[in-house]
Amino acid sequence: MPRLESEGTSKNLIYMDLRRSISLGHCQPGERLDPDVLAKNYGTSVTPVRDALQMLGQEGLVTIKPRSGYFVTRITLKQLRDMLELREILELAAIERAATRISERQLEELEHVHAGYTGDDDESSDRYASENKRFHYLIGRASGNQELAEMLGRLHDRLARYMVLVSTSEMLEHGHARLIEALRSRDPAKARQVMLDELNQTRDKTMERVIQEQGDYWRLGVQSEKEG
Repeated sequence: MPRLESEGTSKNLIYMDLRRSISLGHCQPGERLDPDVLAKNYGTSVTPVRDALQMLGQEGLVTIKPRSGYFVTRITLKQLRDMLELREILELAAIERAATRISERQLEELEHVHAGYTGDDDESSDRYASENKRFHYLIGRASGNQELAEMLGRLHDRLARYMVLVSTSEMLEHGHARLIEALRSRDPAKARQVMLDELNQTRDKTMERVIQEQGDYWRLGVQSEKEG
């Protein structure tokens, strides 16, 4: 964790660093995030740490429990499936509208989202996730509905930790190139089908990988849900 000198900017830097740690799986679901320990690690007071945790709470990445503290949000398989289903609803609505409204400038912006493959390290994976979020956010914005774009952005934030399990730079760029081509055709039905194909592929890979690698956690999550 970086040590920070100015509290005026440390809130956002702490937020970004913690968000990255959660997305990359360094902070596990259910893990307690102690503001005092984090403040010591970052070399700052506890105030910007709490502010950063509140920001992550608003995104659904951190769960705030009164009198208990801050925890990396734990979800069940049902909740993950629901989020992936919601993503499909939003993405399909966005691209159908964008197909008839997107400008040449916006298409060029989509073409320049990816900076290319730089490796499989954490920093690169974090960048790939950010580029993927930006790409889909821009499609949402091209739909003409800013609220739709913002909802997509927030949902991608919540799904980032699962997307990094299955998404590579090459896969993202190939899939996104097909989406750009479909958008250039100005054909809503074609654009919708290409998006649906990508979403189905990503959903199936995500669920398979999550259950394979985190089976014990998910079984506990389902049990906790039933007990609650």
